[in-house]
Amino acid sequence: MQIPPKVTDRAFDRLAEIGAGAQGQALRVAVEGGGCSGFQYDIRLDDVTDGDLVLEGKGEKVIVDDVSLPFLAGAVIDFADELIGARFVIENPNATSSCGCGTSFSI
Repeated sequence: MQIPPKVTDRAFDRLAEIGAGAQGQALRVAVEGGGCSGFQYDIRLDDVTDGDLVLEGKGEKVIVDDVSLPFLAGAVIDFADELIGARFVIENPNATSSCGCGTSFSI
């Protein structure tokens, strides 16, 4: 059995700030082939579809499709507001290396 990703309160708070749930949307976190390290994250607002794992908190939703789920087992989905910018970030224990921007990784 896979450990599902965890979503931090900061990530749910940011989704509430931008009104994702009020618009009927959720934050989709997906893994696709490509990027400079082999895989890359696709993070965007989207609608829930059949087969999605839905993680809920504070009235907001984060969704992961069934193909991406094995790549995100045990990961932490967070929101960071730093000098270089504000963005959703993934702390992925499955990644053996990642690029400098944190959007692509290898397993």
